[in-house]
Amino acid sequence: DDVNRCLDYGVDAIIVSTHGGRQFDGGLSSIELLPEFVNVVGDRMEVFFDSGIRSGLDVFRAMALGARAVFVGRPVHWGLAYGGESGVRRMLSILRGEFDKVMAYSGCTSVDQIRRDKIVLRGE
Repeated sequence: DDVNRCLDYGVDAIIVSTHGGRQFDGGLSSIELLPEFVNVVGDRMEVFFDSGIRSGLDVFRAMALGARAVFVGRPVHWGLAYGGESGVRRMLSILRGEFDKVMAYSGCTSVDQIRRDKIVLRGE
């Protein structure tokens, strides 16, 4: 319903996230719900993802499920605590390296080649 209201109001993009909803034990995770949001939206608005991104593989999975881009929270804080600005830069470099490897292992040479058929979900 919220996504359809966003479409009605001309919203350009949504962020799929569990912020504020983590206290509900047993609920569906954001990554499980992402494909449903993408299906409802189609190409009428951008869908971004922000929940549990910890590795380059997580970035790839979210993009394969339809996210246009992802946001990274906790790893930025870890990098900052580890080494300030240089720690954040190092974390981003590690994340990028992991993402590049996953793309290569999946046969993708550019992000526009990341598609749903590149991953398998539990239960498939």
